[in-house]
Amino acid sequence: MTRKSRRLWLVVACMIGLGSAAALTLNAFSSNIVFFMAPSQVHAKPPPADRTIRLGGMVVAGSVHRETVKDSPVNLFDVTDGQAAVTVRYEGILPDLFREGQSVVAVGTVNPDGTFRASEVLAKHDETYMPKEVAEELRRSGKWDPRFGKAPDAASWNTMTAADTKKPATQTPDGN
Repeated sequence: MTRKSRRLWLVVACMIGLGSAAALTLNAFSSNIVFFMAPSQVHAKPPPADRTIRLGGMVVAGSVHRETVKDSPVNLFDVTDGQAAVTVRYEGILPDLFREGQSVVAVGTVNPDGTFRASEVLAKHDETYMPKEVAEELRRSGKWDPRFGKAPDAASWNTMTAADTKKPATQTPDGN
């Protein structure tokens, strides 16, 4: 074997080794990436059932239901981005800052029936905080323009988005 051919085989072996290392590294990263999705995106194109995502939006006023199953708290609530709503099921104690009409980010998976099973719920910091992704989605949907002040209260979205959400609109006793 000549000197040139030995050098060529060494270069080929190094390239195969580097390529394999890069492929293994990218594969490890792809399984740990958690994507952000808004409720309208989840309705339009649901992620695979085994894919962990971050669901962000505003908690719909009047949608929080708490129950206890086998001595464990179970919380059901709807999250909306102004265009669609997704029901979230979270087993555990919600953060102290969790409120109806406030922004929230839930980490978990989408069930085949369209509900979201959260393994973690993150609440906002204060009345002016909104996750960057939620603010961008509100701007994109036309529900909020930052030039005109802070984002609208999620409680006001019920009348704006009742036809767009998967749940039928509920009327108050006065017919509104």
